[in-house]
Amino acid sequence: DLPRELHSWRQMADYSPEMRQFACLLHLYHIKAYDYLRKILPLPHPYSLTKQAAAGFSSDIFLRLQEKVERGDQACSCCAVLVQDVSLQKQQEWDPRSKQLSGFVDLGAGILDADEAPLASEAIVLMAVGISSPWTAPLGYFLVNSTSGPFLAQLLRQAIHKLNSVGVVVLAVTSGASARGAETARALGIRIDPKRIRCTFQHPPGSAHSIAYFFDVPHALLLIRNALQCFQKVEWLGDTMWWQHVVELAALGEQKVLEPCSAESGRAGSKGSYHLKVNLATLLFSKGVAEALEHLQKLGLASFQSCSGTAKFVRLMSSLCDVFYGRGPYGKEPLLAGNYTKISNLFDEARSCFVNLTDSVGRYIIKSKRKLGFLSLLLNAESLKWLSSNHTCLKGTPSQHLHTHAFSLDPLEQFLRALQQACGSSGSPTCAVFQAAYHKLLASCSLAPGSPPSSGNASPWDVSLSQRRALTLGSIRAQYHPAPGRPLAPEYPYSAGLLLPSSALSNALTDLSLYAQSLTCTAGWVAEQLALDLQCEPCLASLFEADESRLRCRSVLYIKKLGGVSLPSASVHHITSISEQVLNQYGKVGSANNNTKLWHLCLEQKVFQELLGESPLFPTLTKHLFEGELSINNHYTVLVKEITRCYLNVRTHPTQHLNLKYPCGRHELKTLKGKHLFPSPLGSCQSSLTHTWS
Repeated sequence: DLPRELHSWRQMADYSPEMRQFACLLHLYHIKAYDYLRKILPLPHPYSLTKQAAAGFSSDIFLRLQEKVERGDQACSCCAVLVQDVSLQKQQEWDPRSKQLSGFVDLGAGILDADEAPLASEAIVLMAVGISSPWTAPLGYFLVNSTSGPFLAQLLRQAIHKLNSVGVVVLAVTSGASARGAETARALGIRIDPKRIRCTFQHPPGSAHSIAYFFDVPHALLLIRNALQCFQKVEWLGDTMWWQHVVELAALGEQKVLEPCSAESGRAGSKGSYHLKVNLATLLFSKGVAEALEHLQKLGLASFQSCSGTAKFVRLMSSLCDVFYGRGPYGKEPLLAGNYTKISNLFDEARSCFVNLTDSVGRYIIKSKRKLGFLSLLLNAESLKWLSSNHTCLKGTPSQHLHTHAFSLDPLEQFLRALQQACGSSGSPTCAVFQAAYHKLLASCSLAPGSPPSSGNASPWDVSLSQRRALTLGSIRAQYHPAPGRPLAPEYPYSAGLLLPSSALSNALTDLSLYAQSLTCTAGWVAEQLALDLQCEPCLASLFEADESRLRCRSVLYIKKLGGVSLPSASVHHITSISEQVLNQYGKVGSANNNTKLWHLCLEQKVFQELLGESPLFPTLTKHLFEGELSINNHYTVLVKEITRCYLNVRTHPTQHLNLKYPCGRHELKTLKGKHLFPSPLGSCQSSLTHTWS
């Protein structure tokens, strides 16, 4: 399809579609070959190809960014560029709108009209993220059947050039911490050698403008987790980190612990029993895990007597995460001038640790095949230090500080998750389905500060991307002790729903103490069931009552039990109490006309109405629950909704959830009738009943 005669190229004022495809493909796949041919043929300048490849990029997004910059919106003047790939199902489909076959490779110059046109197996998605303000802009996508580092580097350079042309300055680029990501970094000119790291590259090449390179921190942490699991034991500068300590912590089942009661309790010399359990939603590399290891060591547990080195390594990793995630003692803006010295010292400590890490036979891990995770964090540290000293374009903006969350793939992966939900399937979508979903989300993109476009169907238990399931203690426990299935509720004398009244007659005949005990046990069972699904450490800990006298750490829970069931927190108990009141007032349990989805939704609405205007629930989670954009799916509303839903389900369908056996006969019930396990209302005695180390 291409003219062979040289004069045919020189005489054509406009390029044909075939020539445009050839120029675009050649430049993306082999820039050196393109430069060589430009000496012979009048091929367009590389940067002019971005105009011809506008189909791959979203032209409307760049126009809207340009309008914002021209209006003086300083928040859009600087950004970071993120790149990620999406797996596609290789499938040829007929597009009724364009009346053409789809599913083929498309790099922005159109589909190759030939028999040998390859089917696409991946989509490369690029996104711009604000640095001084949390706006996001999907820049475009490219359908490919194979990728390489140099190819991704060319795509990034084209995206950077298009952003620069509309007045947006790119300060950083982020890719996944993978072999392909490392190849992309090297193609851009990044050096990842720990002895001489180069964390920036020039764009355009040879210019004075430098751009920092980052690897996605959660990806890097996952690689480090895998390396530690592979080596089992690592040593550095006299300290030893044992992976087995982490396994023992994750696998720690409920253990009964006896503690002497305080003198204030009036029972000096007696002992109170507590059930110690691990919060499986805790992130592996967190301060909570380090404190848990040290606490278990103080308790004298044999498995944790030599865990000082493990706790030290985990605490170091936790401090690094605080900086990269913009949390903890450094706040959301860790690169403020007052933090620079502390952060620089922390990075020096991490470098000394990583460079000197050795395995059990003395081989340096930084030189092994498991080095990429450690090198990624070292490169990120250098990039943050460079940006803190060189980000001059943010002067005069509403926020003159860098927000480190902009240098992770979290915003892009959140967009891709919404994209997958819009595709309507959990597997890899076809090209046609992917493109339809992408353009649907693109239409809802406002470039306003806040979350990326969402399909509106996000799972209520979806957590922030920094708390990935693979990096929690629960994931480690699942590897070594896979659960055969969801455990049944434990048997206890006051099984949920067994003694709770559902009629006026039962209200009059039921002993109030038995009623309170049954309600509390039901609320405790609800808390235990929700704890099986929660992946948010603070939220999981809030299901059980806290003992303020203990060191604040939510990774180890001390729980008082009643009849084998954990006692709930005051907030959980209050929500279930209101739910029970609503249930008694608006419906008869077990009625055939009431056990419908609409009836349940009406009951949930009534519960929310009753809770409005009352004292705030979960007082220990005020800051956590309302971080970021307020929406109906924040953690606060999710907790209330799920507690209500779970309680109503177990009350209206008790046989589906509980072992409704009668462990106590009539005589035992009579004996218990005079007993009061709650000498005072629940809210006034919870600190003596349920203790959480939080």
